[in-house]
Amino acid sequence: MAEKITLPPVLERYELKYLIPMSYVEPITQFLAPYCQLDYFSTQAKDEDYFYRVNSLYFDTRNYEFLKQRLWGRDSRFNMRVRTYGEGNEPPYFMEIKHKTGTFVKKYRATIQGEEWPSILTDAQFRLAETEVGSNRQNKDLFMRLAVAYAIEPKIYTQYIRRAFFSTVDEYARVTMDRDMKYRPQDLFHSAGDPYNLLPDGTLINYDNETVYAKYTWSQGSVILELKCYVGQVPTWMVDLITFFELKQESFSKYVTSSLVAHYDNDIGYLTESRPTWSYGDDED
Repeated sequence: MAEKITLPPVLERYELKYLIPMSYVEPITQFLAPYCQLDYFSTQAKDEDYFYRVNSLYFDTRNYEFLKQRLWGRDSRFNMRVRTYGEGNEPPYFMEIKHKTGTFVKKYRATIQGEEWPSILTDAQFRLAETEVGSNRQNKDLFMRLAVAYAIEPKIYTQYIRRAFFSTVDEYARVTMDRDMKYRPQDLFHSAGDPYNLLPDGTLINYDNETVYAKYTWSQGSVILELKCYVGQVPTWMVDLITFFELKQESFSKYVTSSLVAHYDNDIGYLTESRPTWSYGDDED
């Protein structure tokens, strides 16, 4: 059984994304066998075909400044989210800032406990414990300072299921396959009266159909494959994987795509056919 791998609090990496059909999932899993193992969460989801739930609450400014910067293609930009795993009802939770500059992403991650949420963002009197030191404290403090500086607020909740791998032959390399994309507008009406609610529920709306993922054409792709590794340290087996399966790199942001789908679903119509064929955004999911 895989050990529970703890990601470093600050991680600078490449994130390469590809759109693949569901029929590629098992062959790619077999290809990875000599180089990777399933991560901890996937091994715990054996009864679910090794796919586990990933839930993210995304924040933005009142006028969607973060979203606009991505749509405009600004070279240096960031997003802010809180992530949970599984049913989302048990801490720890993870506050994350993803800062993209050019072709690489720098990710800041802080672990928070149940008693800290959502007071860490909603209570002006909240203070970090004096006993907490190190990178986790620094990243919490950074998140809190940016939250105040940009007056962020909850915007959209996303969920997908993931099969994930970590390299056993490299210092750091990961492969993830995400499918069954869902979203929920994060407002008083849709989130059980609490915009900071981290629990998924029956109101989540699917958006991972082939029309949404296609770029100006029809596609059989419904799974997002992502290759992650340290900047300047792309493993040879990743290059072989790309070549063998003839993968073509895509830009895909779960925050951007779910936000645009939410706009069309809630303002124009609910039919899949009414959604345009776009995949705006960068590689910050």
